[in-house]
Amino acid sequence: MSVNLNNSNLATRENRIGSITGYVGTLKDLASKSECGTLKGCSRCFSQSSTCLSMCGLSQLAGIRDVAIIHHGPAGCSVTSAGSYYMSKVMSKKRNVTSNTVYVGTDMNENDTIFGSTRVLKDVILKVNERYSPKAIFVSSSCATGIIGEDIDSIVDEVKEEISVPIVAVHCEGFKSRIWATGFDISDHAVLQAIVQPPRENAKTNKIAFKNFFESARPEIIEMFKKFDLDPIFLYCNSTVEELSHLSECIATTCICGTLGNYLGNALEEKYNVPYVRSINQCGIKGFETWLREIGKVTNRSEVIEEYIKEQREIYLPQIEEVKKELQGLTAVLGMGPGYTFEVTRVLNELGIKVVWALAWHYDKKYENGDVPPSMKYLLDNDIDFETSVADQQNYEVMNILNKYQPDMYLSRHPGSTVWAIKNGTPVVFVADEYTMFGYKHTLEFAKSILDATRNRNFEQNLAKRSKLPYTKWWYEQNVDAFLEEAK
Repeated sequence: MSVNLNNSNLATRENRIGSITGYVGTLKDLASKSECGTLKGCSRCFSQSSTCLSMCGLSQLAGIRDVAIIHHGPAGCSVTSAGSYYMSKVMSKKRNVTSNTVYVGTDMNENDTIFGSTRVLKDVILKVNERYSPKAIFVSSSCATGIIGEDIDSIVDEVKEEISVPIVAVHCEGFKSRIWATGFDISDHAVLQAIVQPPRENAKTNKIAFKNFFESARPEIIEMFKKFDLDPIFLYCNSTVEELSHLSECIATTCICGTLGNYLGNALEEKYNVPYVRSINQCGIKGFETWLREIGKVTNRSEVIEEYIKEQREIYLPQIEEVKKELQGLTAVLGMGPGYTFEVTRVLNELGIKVVWALAWHYDKKYENGDVPPSMKYLLDNDIDFETSVADQQNYEVMNILNKYQPDMYLSRHPGSTVWAIKNGTPVVFVADEYTMFGYKHTLEFAKSILDATRNRNFEQNLAKRSKLPYTKWWYEQNVDAFLEEAK
């Protein structure tokens, strides 16, 4: 990958790393075609749902403390601010820090879409800077501004002379990509372009950049990293502009999810020689140990990390082995983003649970460095196979699969799909927190939560009896296999 920080625009995941939103087949077929470069996505003639990439991109930026997000578009586009703004306030309160981040929409109307509204945008930028004194300003495009070709870059260049804080254009038009995770890359690109500075002389430290969503395991990770003489900086939730400006001085970059952090990690490595920790992620025992050992290799701390692994194994492995005995023979269907779908399937395999189908909301053929995602390579190298598909939250496909396979559980990171599975009578494990199966302790808790969900199914069974779903008996009796073959 070649990072171009001179251009505020960024190519989509489809164009940059060959990501797709349509595929049906087996895991081995998906992984092997990714490795040899022959993977092709398929398109749908009917699409039921998806998510806007603006939400992903701008919610990441809104998590930074004391910045301003200016969303240049109609009022409807700014509805994403509600969740982003609320979440940033909740997370900052949880940390007992103050965040004065503001999210402002320019409220474009019909007249603006015909004649343009760059003058209005400039006035809004100057007024926001004067009123709120943010530490950085992100000026975002929208579908409307993208369609009419509104030149937000020129306005940003104009106001730079009048504003003393970093300001950058963020191109995240919703129609730009079918893959909402492109928004994560766009937010990283904006931070790299406007905030991250070249390293100061002799400024390398023991700080390690840790890209995550909501830093829920922050205290225990800080405590763990202290044993290794490492000081984590969590991105972007509750991070400061000052912290971000010195990311180029970190000893390494790592992330909780490859989908979330691969652009930032690869870019920091390419531009500033900050090593990016490439491994399967921290889910489960194998993932956690592989991740720690890679950190040890990159930061020259292998000896102390091996001591920690040995100590933790003695505490938790006997307990996990006991729970595993009760999980043998259970079956599961998954529906998550690719950064978790193929990591969680590995963890379920470790626990003795058979995955009968895995849905990834999208799939990245190769990451920025040209490698197949580590999660897929691990499954391929270890001869693990099952049926899989790529479907951007297409609920009708999920329901057909659940109806056909009747699994013991459905696992998802998105509440919308879990509701439908429960109404179908399927027990659900909602993997909302990215640290649900982080390391030994949380893997044990995860295994126990599966036991709880599958042992007592009264809630799902009672709700299914009383719920009328839009999917009829006729729908379920269609020849799904023929449809899937056609989709290939």
